Amino acid sequence: MRRLAVVVACTALVWTGCGRKKRVRVAIPPAVGSVETGVASWYGHPYHGRPSASGEIYDMETLTAAHRTLPFGTWVRVHNLANSKTVEVRIIDRGPFVEGRIIDLSRAAARAIGMIGPGTAPVRLEIIAAPEPSPAVADAFAVQVGAFQNRANAERVRLAMEQRYGHARLVLRDSSPPVWRVLVGLEPTAEAAGELAARIRQDAGADHRAAFVVRVDSELPASPRPTR
Repeated sequence: MRRLAVVVACTALVWTGCGRKKRVRVAIPPAVGSVETGVASWYGHPYHGRPSASGEIYDMETLTAAHRTLPFGTWVRVHNLANSKTVEVRIIDRGPFVEGRIIDLSRAAARAIGMIGPGTAPVRLEIIAAPEPSPAVADAFAVQVGAFQNRANAERVRLAMEQRYGHARLVLRDSSPPVWRVLVGLEPTAEAAGELAARIRQDAGADHRAAFVVRVDSELPASPRPTR
């Protein structure tokens, strides 16, 4: 299940680009065939029936998933490395916000690859369909440094980050209870955001030693499910 985590680890993906200077640029979808390995988890209640980060209502009985940086509408094949089962899911949400995990599956997807009981599994992700490039959009990546049930606590962290790094904001995660995420920076690529995360870890020490990169979403049109 998805668990609240105040801070989680920075992740580096094989399909991220490069660059440091902030600018308006075309959002380039990840390449079909790109892969990532790590740990998958799954989530159901209390998120079932609530809006996901994409705005789509999360239905835990459909084949969907949450990822930190892949564009909404991306189709991913998930290989359970423990039992060789696979499932294809569409990215509609952001997460997981727990250190060491790379994807949060819906309950239906977790059931399809035999992951309900264990709760987590080692997986390999393969992109099988990506959204079409959109018109030019603004910078698209930030660093999450915390998630708080108390908005006042989140605001204190946000203010401290803004004073030090120039840009920080709160993003409400619709859950029960609500969770306030603190996002720092606005960068054109995940690599540039990763550099900022490294700076934050170095500057803040133990307080934010496990910051991670997330996409600041400008919606891309969903790609159709691939046909065999």
